[in-house]
This record gives sequence, structure tokens and C-alpha cells, in this order.
Amino acid sequence: MTSSASIPSLDGRRFRMVSSTTSAVDPSAPSEFVYQERDGAIWGDYSGDTVTFGRFVGTRTGDTIWVSFVHVLVSDGTVVTGDGESELELTDDGRIRLVEHYEMHGLPQLSVCEEASVS
Repeated sequence: MTSSASIPSLDGRRFRMVSSTTSAVDPSAPSEFVYQERDGAIWGDYSGDTVTFGRFVGTRTGDTIWVSFVHVLVSDGTVVTGDGESELELTDDGRIRLVEHYEMHGLPQLSVCEEASVS
């Protein structure tokens, strides 16, 4: 994490997808993400909903993260790759929200993930 960050470290935090332009999010079993962060580096994994498993790696500058990702779709085993940028925000109850802008299937996409619980 850089000194210009106002949002705390993502290290060890879990997030759940709330919305996505790529697919309908199953609110009872959304994709879940686990983040690790150290010295400006971000990495982690995710699974659930339409994704069998996925991995991401990237960087953090202030309250913005940039990641490259790869995941496998539950529906047909297709491997999907992409990259994107997320703005970090705090919710009214103090959890972290990720507003993710990325490209997939050659089109711009938007998803929102929220911290599962305050650490």
C-alpha cells in the first residue's frame, strides 16, 4: 500500500461480487475473492457463481488497483483472461467496496464487489 492511500490494506480481506455487466450475479452464491497485499503488490484468487476458479495479480497505487486475471467458466470450461482497474471506496458501514473497470470479450465491463465482513 502506498502512503497516498486512504483505504486500509486489502491483505487477507474477502470480497463478494454484488453486480456485474458480464453476467447475472447469484446473490445466494456470488463469486468470492480473497486478496493479499504487500509492498504495493496485489494477488489472490476467486471462485463461485459462474467461475470454477480464478487468479489475479497486480499493483496498488493509492486507492486504485490494477490487476490481470485468468479464470475458468463453470458452464463450459472456457479459460477467460483480462485486466482491469479498480477504485477502492468505503461503504457507509466501513467495509471496502471495489468498483472494477475491466475488459473481457473485447468489451468494457463493470463489476462491484464488497467486503464480506470488516476485518
